[in-house]
Amino acid sequence: MHQIIKLAKKEKRSLLESEAKKILLENNISVPDFMLLKTEDDLKKIFGCVGYPVVMKIVSPDIIHKTEAGGVKIGIKNGKEALIAFREIIHNAKKYKSSAHIHGIIACKMIPQSTEIIIGMIKDPHFGPVIMFGLGGIFVEILKDVSFRVIPIEEKDAEDMIKEIAGYKMLQGIRGESPKNLKAIKELLFKISRIAIKNPEIMEIDLNPVFVFENGLQVIDARMIL
Repeated sequence: MHQIIKLAKKEKRSLLESEAKKILLENNISVPDFMLLKTEDDLKKIFGCVGYPVVMKIVSPDIIHKTEAGGVKIGIKNGKEALIAFREIIHNAKKYKSSAHIHGIIACKMIPQSTEIIIGMIKDPHFGPVIMFGLGGIFVEILKDVSFRVIPIEEKDAEDMIKEIAGYKMLQGIRGESPKNLKAIKELLFKISRIAIKNPEIMEIDLNPVFVFENGLQVIDARMIL
């Protein structure tokens, strides 16, 4: 973890998605299988390392809004589609921002969709690190259905954060859906809290979306700013 942060600080940039996910894995936080593709030759390794279908996304500290830049392709089922996607993503990224430093493309295993949540951390100038929880997707973008606590948090803090959002019933299971794993959500809140405390260089963490299932969760996208 410290080597990843040290390199990013030396290069005066935020962490790449692949680096953020490595930090999550080091802290026993589940993410779908992924690999960083730097050249077209690396595409040959997707089947053995990740397996199809995959999502492919641009990896650049200069491109935050990947979808807006045309830097995301989903549902890629084979090597031929991966090659086309690789070339289109690179082309789109350069067109979107010609000066962007492109580190490559991340290929992530596609997993079945489920209820989306968001977990974030930001350093407040008065309170220090603050953790956020809410439902992902439209609920955070439009309804702002989120809760906050100052880090470090305790068991009751995590429980209250989950229960006080308006969308809590969705996590309990509605319209025949199975209830989501609240224990896994609480554990993720604690782990992000610990990462923030142990690594004061990290100013912001954004895990969005996180897919929550009956038996656990998976962090689909991760961003960390130093």
